[in-house]
Amino acid sequence: MGVLKQFKLPDVGEGLTEGEILQWLVAVGDTVTVNQPLCEVETAKAAVELPSPFAGTVTALLHEAGETVDVGTPIITIDTGGVAAPEPAEDGTAGAGGGEVEAGLIGGAAPGGRTAVLVGYGPRTTEARRRPRRAPAPVPAEADYGSGGQERPPLLATAPDMTTKPVRHGGLEVGRQAEAHAASADAAPSRAVEHGRRRPRPLAKPPVRKLAKGLGVDLTALTGSGAGGVITRADVEAAAAGPAPVTELRPVAAPTAGEQRIPVKGVRKHTAAAMVASAFTAPHVTEFLTVDVTRMVKLRSRIAARPEFAGVKVSPLLFVAKALLLAAARHPMVNSSWDEAAQEIVVHGQVNLGIAAATPRGLVVPNVKDAGRLSLAELAGALAELTETARAGRTAPEDMTGGTITITNVGVFGVDTGTPILNPGESAILAFGAIREMPWVHKGRVRPRQVTQLALSFDHRIIDGELGSRFLADVGALLSDPGTALAF
Repeated sequence: MGVLKQFKLPDVGEGLTEGEILQWLVAVGDTVTVNQPLCEVETAKAAVELPSPFAGTVTALLHEAGETVDVGTPIITIDTGGVAAPEPAEDGTAGAGGGEVEAGLIGGAAPGGRTAVLVGYGPRTTEARRRPRRAPAPVPAEADYGSGGQERPPLLATAPDMTTKPVRHGGLEVGRQAEAHAASADAAPSRAVEHGRRRPRPLAKPPVRKLAKGLGVDLTALTGSGAGGVITRADVEAAAAGPAPVTELRPVAAPTAGEQRIPVKGVRKHTAAAMVASAFTAPHVTEFLTVDVTRMVKLRSRIAARPEFAGVKVSPLLFVAKALLLAAARHPMVNSSWDEAAQEIVVHGQVNLGIAAATPRGLVVPNVKDAGRLSLAELAGALAELTETARAGRTAPEDMTGGTITITNVGVFGVDTGTPILNPGESAILAFGAIREMPWVHKGRVRPRQVTQLALSFDHRIIDGELGSRFLADVGALLSDPGTALAF
């Protein structure tokens, strides 16, 4: 028999703890090569493909698409061929084949005793250690996951007390006494009270737990009909359709007609947490400026006709970005961060320009590194690539970190202005509204002009009213009369 190795979900970002498996790109029985994409995972920041650290044959997919998996949890088993290594010694120092990754491969040992993760994401600071293999307990005959449509349960820690050692049982990680607890669910509460022990955690998959939570069903009151006592979706739905338990002390809100519940996870979960942290940490101030951008609109047409811009989208956002970069060079304090731990203001040496982009998975803010060094044509190309990649859900994690100042283009939705919330770690964000033809006093006469509104939110701990006003006025002046850029 070949050597079976398991690939654990790596930390594909900066300190991320979990990721959702969006889809598997391989199936059981497939032959895979090193660095071949195995699956697509959505983290709190982006969707990424995980390459295989092994070459061999896929023998098991340990989690289904749609499941959220903790970092460090095995997600796939691959038969790498060859002869299996001997069982590890009691001290855990022996051999291979126990699900550990070889040195130099993704998830394996790296120089300095660290663990290698995905290329480009940086090494983790944990040590790579081998663990003794645990012999799996035999799977009961009734736990046939290959037929009857029965889905393989996830790994759950369900040891009933501190003295019970978890073992693997039918795809579940349970206590040695778990079957006894499941078989005597009615008597378990009284015994738990008598011995001062808590009841074992109900066996159910994460989607079933979410369904139960949404329907107000107490899983501890159910007896699972699945293999090994696993609570199924049908068990939860049946409990929700039946009469409420007599011990229920509070009403459970039933879903109304047409109601839809959307789990908060991935990008949306990260965005929600970041916005709450930002709104209640940095004291926000927002200022507004209405600008006549008729000259900028005319310049845009002339610029788009130049050969160096062939094949590149020349949008109003390009000129807003360039105006912001020029104004930031004139007011460096705007491009800074507040270091709470050190009680210092960090003025950044380069502008990593973030562009808020709406995607099917939620709002993301990738950034163009050192945008101030780019020419107008280079900046146009970078912005186009950034937004296209974001909308396709392929933004690399490193492009989501390190931003120093952000632009949010609400004008593409026909919105005039707003009060944007700071991206965490930044001190300013500029909202760019829709450009509309409006009556405007120009050279002493009311004429139709192209007008837009700018809104600048800033951290008042770093940027006072004078600095914020001067910065916003400079951005507006550059958009009103692009020729003033020669004076910057």
